[in-house]
Amino acid sequence: MSDIAVPMLWSGDLGATLEFYRTLGWTVTHEQTRPYAYGVVEGHGTALHFSPAPGGVELPLERVAALLLVDDVADRHATFTAALRTTYGKVPAKGCPRITRFRPGQSRFTLVDPVGNTVLVIQRDEPESLEYGGSRDLEGLARVLDNARILRDFKNDDRAATRALETGLRRFGATAATTDLARAYAALTELAVAAGDSERITQWQSALNSVALTPAERAALVTDTTVAGLRPAPHGADQ
Repeated sequence: MSDIAVPMLWSGDLGATLEFYRTLGWTVTHEQTRPYAYGVVEGHGTALHFSPAPGGVELPLERVAALLLVDDVADRHATFTAALRTTYGKVPAKGCPRITRFRPGQSRFTLVDPVGNTVLVIQRDEPESLEYGGSRDLEGLARVLDNARILRDFKNDDRAATRALETGLRRFGATAATTDLARAYAALTELAVAAGDSERITQWQSALNSVALTPAERAALVTDTTVAGLRPAPHGADQ
């Protein structure tokens, strides 16, 4: 018989934590409060266990607690977002709980539960090699955008992605293609939303809405802009 490794997650509020995972489709198979709190959820052939943090241990608010390998990451993200929207009336994008956005071609996303446990949901056949710094087949702001995507989607480092984009705009913004500028502004807006930075949200949303895009260009960017909660204002050929 093969060994089985079971993730052990910490829970400060067991009831709320188990209800969160129940909402997402897991089944609560064990819940106890005495002599100590302990809970288990199961689903899709996996199990997550929850217990209190050890006495005297101060845990970070958010911590990577488990990796969940799935066959169809896009389908799982769609299932989770639909469940969260039904429960909360919207898809939570900041704070705890929350789920990160998902774009076509992406191979992972992050799920954070009410007490800060972070579950990385990953496509089982995700590419093994990534070009940090951006693809060598790209140049200028396009390469910066690719690097930011890797930092955000694979390293889960929103701060580094933000710095890369801001630096890239200073270096290449004056000569960048219009669509790349719009993509950078949309990505920065989305990162600001996740960080809860209202000043930056306004700054980057305004920058995005100032970009002159044709209808075809806006259609090509619809994924970025709708994820960021934005729609570039009509300019140029669309006026």
